[in-house]
Amino acid sequence: MSTLCLGTALDIMKAVYPPRGAFLNYPLGHTAGPPHRPDLQLRIIVEALEAFTSLTEPGQIKILPFEWPDGTSWEDDVLTGVDARQLRYDSPQYQNEEDRLRAEGVHN
Repeated sequence: MSTLCLGTALDIMKAVYPPRGAFLNYPLGHTAGPPHRPDLQLRIIVEALEAFTSLTEPGQIKILPFEWPDGTSWEDDVLTGVDARQLRYDSPQYQNEEDRLRAEGVHN
């Protein structure tokens, strides 16, 4: 089965040498895009999946052409050690009620 590593830490991706990878210069924890932006998240995933046809050698990493919507100020926080990510929970968290219902297999 073909695999693809989608990540936001290019140095780590290069170090682990994935079979193929797609890098997104976004804050940690936002690998598929910012919350509440399903349109952008879908574009990111589609662009990342294209790597299955364009990357031909193990370890290649495709740099995705997306920019964080609020600019690059988050990079300054990373350099100073500030962790602005939302709290993590042991239970699943959903962007909205519709996502929760889909994940739980409830069909309306």
